Amino acid sequence: MKNNHNTTSIKRQMQSKGLRITPQRFAVYANLLSRSDHPTVEEILSEVNRELPISSKATIYTALTVLREVGLVKEVLLEEGVTRYDANVQPHHHFCCQNCGTIIDIEWETFTNLRLDNLPPGLHAESYEVIVKGQCDRQDCQPLRESQNSIVES
Repeated sequence: MKNNHNTTSIKRQMQSKGLRITPQRFAVYANLLSRSDHPTVEEILSEVNRELPISSKATIYTALTVLREVGLVKEVLLEEGVTRYDANVQPHHHFCCQNCGTIIDIEWETFTNLRLDNLPPGLHAESYEVIVKGQCDRQDCQPLRESQNSIVES
């Protein structure tokens, strides 16, 4: 798994937030911790059902809602009408390849010169996130087919 999360550390993280550990919550959280592609509910469901074939879309949504409410995962809105999920809840930005759809986390410190004190009068920033759109230089970067979402997993 990404970040070397094991069963014990995952359970400990969930318990530290006061969560009752159910097989579904554990499976969803472990799945998100093991990936960096910012999956949709459908993508999580597909993978979780390979290991725990009792999950439904509603179960995944319920688990994600609980995990989000306690701050273990966050919703990521990188494109209109598509909600993705991320277990990296530390402040960071995103790069979205407009060619292949890969999503890559960008360290928070990358944009140190961003000035929020120049907003129009009456506007006061509480937070921000930068979404950089462009093209990556991965060897396997292939244009998306029309039938695919505009952003896919990496």
